[in-house]
Amino acid sequence: MSKTFKPYSREQQYLLPPSLQEWLPEGHLAYFVIEVVEGLDLSEVYKAYGSKGGRGHPPYDPRVMVALLLYAYSVGVPSSRQIEKRTYEDLAFRVVSANQHPDHDSICDFRKRHLEALGRLFLQVLKICQRTGLVKLGQVALDGTKVRANASKHKAMSYGRMKKAEEDLERQIWELFEKAEAADVEEDRRHGKGERGWDLVGEFRRRDTRLRKIREAMAALEEEARDEAAQKTKSREQDRVDHDDDGKPRGRRPSNPDKAKPKERAQRNFTDPESRIMKYASTGSFEQCYNAQAAVDSAFQVIVAAEVTDQANDKQQVAPMVESLACTLAEIPADMSVLADNGYFSENNVLALEEFGLAPYVATGKVKHGEKPVAARGRPPKNMSVKQRMARKLATKAGHKVYSRRKVIVEPVFGQMKRVRGLTQFLLRGLKNVAGEWKLWCLTHNLLKLYRYGSLQPA
Repeated sequence: MSKTFKPYSREQQYLLPPSLQEWLPEGHLAYFVIEVVEGLDLSEVYKAYGSKGGRGHPPYDPRVMVALLLYAYSVGVPSSRQIEKRTYEDLAFRVVSANQHPDHDSICDFRKRHLEALGRLFLQVLKICQRTGLVKLGQVALDGTKVRANASKHKAMSYGRMKKAEEDLERQIWELFEKAEAADVEEDRRHGKGERGWDLVGEFRRRDTRLRKIREAMAALEEEARDEAAQKTKSREQDRVDHDDDGKPRGRRPSNPDKAKPKERAQRNFTDPESRIMKYASTGSFEQCYNAQAAVDSAFQVIVAAEVTDQANDKQQVAPMVESLACTLAEIPADMSVLADNGYFSENNVLALEEFGLAPYVATGKVKHGEKPVAARGRPPKNMSVKQRMARKLATKAGHKVYSRRKVIVEPVFGQMKRVRGLTQFLLRGLKNVAGEWKLWCLTHNLLKLYRYGSLQPA
């Protein structure tokens, strides 16, 4: 007797239930995202469309588009073309899009048009996390991760190469002028005056366009050099005044910042000029990147502040991140512990954290994995520097116990985004756009924490 199998029919008319609410199992992430979006204030997005109807087809409802983007980022599908494809092939995407199929241009345009408003939804989702008890604000860890920009490092050029390229292009353009003139003379001799000779317009235009781009990049680097020199000059002038004992400024007078020139190795990318060459930790190679910053609460690894910078070094990011914390949190508890690795250490940063009423735990140097500092004993000596005081604080049993929590608070967040959800490169270009995209990644990270550990009901 032959084996019996389950019957099937490819001509069956109903393969899915008639109701969208029955297409996925109860408690699916798609339903959760839809519920969250229904509770968000999207008036800023709706306001952009105006009150009057326009010509042509009406646009997709912003609630559908926002839910589609948030769900896509939650499952690691930020590409507009992939999102469009999933609305046909993926059941969850069909549910979120209400069985509609926005094309990739519509998705991309919606994200670009409302990027700032979408970034501000980060605050609304964070408030939901606070209401549901996922944010405790006892300890917050700061860290940054390098994310590749949407630009190739091979499209970058140093200031020194720009100067050489400028000279070469100027020479080539003059040579083209001379060739064009010689061609005109030859054509006049052969065919009579008024006939066109060899057309070099295309060659000239290509070189002229490249020369213009190089000069714009050089001007931008020179402006950055002057701004940096002006900041150093201001700082040195203040140091001279601060160390004045007899009414006369001490030290060497700073040079004129208006005459500052970029370093020969200073680079600028032609595809995304605001991105920078940075060392990519996972490969050890140098890539065109942005430095994405996050402040993470210790309770459930909820991101409470998120910013992006074009600076590879983290030392200048403490004040901006604390200001971001102040903007996103209604109230910062007194003596909230702020944990950061040695990349954030400077005496000014420690003092700034203390002025905000925070308790800093910032490493003063690199520590090998598993290495424990020698425990500090006795009363601390007088006249200790800020660095010595911080090093001693972390050497105590209590201080070491607090600081050891840093790596288990913030580092898994970047691992979840990069390894699990596939954040390998930003899609948008320019610091402002990348900052908005980073907020989307962080917003959906918090959304996943809500889905896994919390609810939409107050704790």
